[in-house]
Amino acid sequence: METTDETRPVRLEIEQLTTLNYFSELAQGIGLTLGMGILWGLEVVRNSYFRLLDRLNFKPRRKPASAFPPGRPKKRRHLRV
Repeated sequence: METTDETRPVRLEIEQLTTLNYFSELAQGIGLTLGMGILWGLEVVRNSYFRLLDRLNFKPRRKPASAFPPGRPKKRRHLRV
């Protein structure tokens, strides 16, 4: 036995934007475009900076780095509740 899904056509109604909503949508679009443009520009600068460091063969550190600061570790006081 086959099952079929009958769908009724849905009537599509388009609402007109008010003038305030139109300018709000326009401002959001311009803002998004400018924001993405700024991010794209910053990415270009970052990529060119790292390419320059690679070309100059600039090493990040001369000696191996450690995750711990130099010196003796501080004694930890245990909190008693």
